[in-house]
Amino acid sequence: MRKLFIGMMTLAASLTACSDHDARQTKRNTVTVADGLLTPDILNSFGRVSDPQVSPDGKTVLYGVSFPDIKQNKSYRDLFLVNIDGSGNRQITYTSGNEANARWIKGGSKIACLSAGKLFEINPDGSGVTEVEGFGESINEFTVSPDGKKILFTSDVKAGQRVTDIYPDLPKATGRIADDLMYRHWDEWVESVPHPFVADYDGKKLSNVIDLLEGEPYECPSKPFGDISELAWSPDSKAIAYTCRKKTGKDYTLSTNSDIYLYRLDDKRTVNLTEEMQGYDRCPQFSPDGQWLAWTSMERDGYEADLNRLFIMNLETGTKTFLTQRFDYNIDGFTWTPDSKGLYFSSCVKALTHLYAISINGRHIRQITDGIFDVGIPALAGEQLVTTRHSMMEPDEVIAVNPATGAITQLTFENKHILDQLKGSRMEQRWMTTTDNKKMHTWIVYPPDFDAGKKYPAIMMCLGGPQGTISQGWSYRWNYRLMAAQGYIVILPNRRGTTSFGQAWTEQISGDYTGQNMKDYLTAVDEMKKEPFVDGARIACTGASYGGYSVFWLAGNHNKRFRAFIAHAGVFNSEHMYMTTEELWFPHWDNGGAPWDKHNKTAQRTYNESPHKYADRWDTPILITHGEKDYRIPYDQAMAAFSAARLHDVPAELLIFPDENHWVLKPQNSILWHRLFYRWLDKWM
Repeated sequence: MRKLFIGMMTLAASLTACSDHDARQTKRNTVTVADGLLTPDILNSFGRVSDPQVSPDGKTVLYGVSFPDIKQNKSYRDLFLVNIDGSGNRQITYTSGNEANARWIKGGSKIACLSAGKLFEINPDGSGVTEVEGFGESINEFTVSPDGKKILFTSDVKAGQRVTDIYPDLPKATGRIADDLMYRHWDEWVESVPHPFVADYDGKKLSNVIDLLEGEPYECPSKPFGDISELAWSPDSKAIAYTCRKKTGKDYTLSTNSDIYLYRLDDKRTVNLTEEMQGYDRCPQFSPDGQWLAWTSMERDGYEADLNRLFIMNLETGTKTFLTQRFDYNIDGFTWTPDSKGLYFSSCVKALTHLYAISINGRHIRQITDGIFDVGIPALAGEQLVTTRHSMMEPDEVIAVNPATGAITQLTFENKHILDQLKGSRMEQRWMTTTDNKKMHTWIVYPPDFDAGKKYPAIMMCLGGPQGTISQGWSYRWNYRLMAAQGYIVILPNRRGTTSFGQAWTEQISGDYTGQNMKDYLTAVDEMKKEPFVDGARIACTGASYGGYSVFWLAGNHNKRFRAFIAHAGVFNSEHMYMTTEELWFPHWDNGGAPWDKHNKTAQRTYNESPHKYADRWDTPILITHGEKDYRIPYDQAMAAFSAARLHDVPAELLIFPDENHWVLKPQNSILWHRLFYRWLDKWM
């Protein structure tokens, strides 16, 4: 069901009420750090920079900042501008809502943005607020056609029947009826799906609104994490490329086979451009000259951690080219060069995400940026690139990059007033020899004022995924600088199954959840125990999702290596998780099959090694946390693990959030989670 917009006039008033510049006040949090140490409350005071957008003339960057309000238990997002040389930073909205998806329009003379599902136009100084009328439902995201005459946007449409549709005489009945799979997804019961719409735009209203998937039960963009980057305008504004997995029910939950479709506005004809390609095909982008289409593609259906490759298609001939065939790393995001002869992309290689350049002949890949940090997806800004940068020590800020030299200019300093008050933490990279004589990358983060003559307790982090990378990420939950600030040495192994070390390293974990990667974790602990400054009797093991699975399994197989465990949103019973999760392709591939596949040796080994099978060996205190709205790993996994711990007289604590999903997002919930996390470590470490 489409979300109805409420309070439109109030929002319009709040956008226009601040015409008096003297009355404007930023929502930036004022923080005083008494001892130079990061705390959970300070962490939840950082402004969160995102979504930089370059003006058409390449001279100005538009971006948003979300400001958490701990007291109100929510965040507010405002818009800012900064010149491409870093000068002239200014805030342009000061509302009680959230301005999102801001985009330059009309040659840079106006900005369009969303607030509470409605589309508004504003001047670049924040004045002249105008609501764009003509669509009565909530808009999720949008993008404007190159000629400025049309808007492509997404909005939710009703999916399936409600009880009241079947039995209208029971208007207060609350039951939900399902007759096929994928009846719930991530953190919601599937009662609506997003569809793409295109509409004429005359500067005041939307008209001739067309649903590109009219009457079709499919979602576009893909849920739960797909966004407007899965749709693209052709340079001539006559066609739209979009991503869609045109499957439902059982077929949907077992498949990752999305395709790229081309929709022509003149005759409303849709063509599948990647029908023969079986894995994820996502995020199309037309070249500036309109001759090429680029997109990211995975090869195998049902494998969400397959190599994410960069493909291009000649739209005249239909010829497809695997552009990054000699590059054994994932493509995170990309943009075309202005001359349509190459692309810039971001990729994580050996635990660091940087920018790269490639020509359309694919013969040479050149690294652009370098250093101990990660960057985001690049955007063109004249002769420069604009993106974000973060590390384990600092959250996202906007940067400009010279693509020829890699030189970086930092454009925003949203959190400088906090960072300048914090003591630094040293971090280093180590390569450890594993039990099968491979080299494993491991980050080590040291406490502020580290003294090698002292002994410190340590925390080992188990990565979720299971495929992913511990790179230079900044997290508002698993924040390694925060851990170190509490006096712990932080051990961050990129064990088997992590990406960015070649696809063979990534794929080893599938069908071997409790094998080599668990040995890799124990290698990291045993190696760090050799250091005279590590107190080997005080090492904790923590993790979320598959990291929580790892914690639960290691709790029964660690041979006294750990003093305490903390698991968030972890898998405790693999069989039960298979039958209650929503995206079944994930456990089906990685577990090797279903629990009832009795003749499948891989599947049977996986389920026989489920963490719950080792609960009789648990002997170490464990904190278990979860969100009730987590439908990826349902929260009864946490309840089962807690019961197992207490029935074996293991000290345990259970924290359940009724209003959180796989993440912990609300400010006060985040602080509560952190307080219990460190209270547990203080108690047992």
